[in-house]
Amino acid sequence: MTDWLGLLAAPRTPRPELKGRVLARALAPRRRWPLAAAAVITLAVGGGGGAWWAYRTIGTLTTERDGLAARVHALEDTVSTFIHGPATRLIQIPVSTGGRVGAVTIFADSVRHRWLVRCDGLAPNASDQAYQLWFITDRGMATAAVMRMDQDKPMVMALEMPRGEGGEADQRVLGAAMSIEPRAGSASPSGPMVFHRLL
Repeated sequence: MTDWLGLLAAPRTPRPELKGRVLARALAPRRRWPLAAAAVITLAVGGGGGAWWAYRTIGTLTTERDGLAARVHALEDTVSTFIHGPATRLIQIPVSTGGRVGAVTIFADSVRHRWLVRCDGLAPNASDQAYQLWFITDRGMATAAVMRMDQDKPMVMALEMPRGEGGEADQRVLGAAMSIEPRAGSASPSGPMVFHRLL
């Protein structure tokens, strides 16, 4: 380096003992392999464990995703069958619960003897109550579903219509009703009626 500004100190030769120590240290064989081995072992154990965890987690999530995709496909098929089926009848029933206006929509499939029911805008139940949906049949009231609505969200469910002893639909469904019942449900309507509708 040149001292073009004239500010550098003049170079000095180091003392012989300092020069000897620096050269001995620079030329000595290095003993870094224990540190390198420790680093390799740590990476292998930590990295291998991390890789195993990632592999297992990805496998679990893939299985879960595939199951959910199959479920969504089945639900889409069911909904499509209900909504677009030639034997499907649409019934929309306005309801009022807890000062709120909502609706119960029923897609009634007379060929497969099933209903798709959507409850929208119903007030959440008290902690000891539930909504209970009823089939009105030619033999009286038959329970369809007990719906515990703890959240302010719509509820959708598919219901099989009541069948006789041989599996045939020997009970004619004439309508639907909904009442507010104890949390576990009732054998027959005992609470206030939300709606009672003949189809």
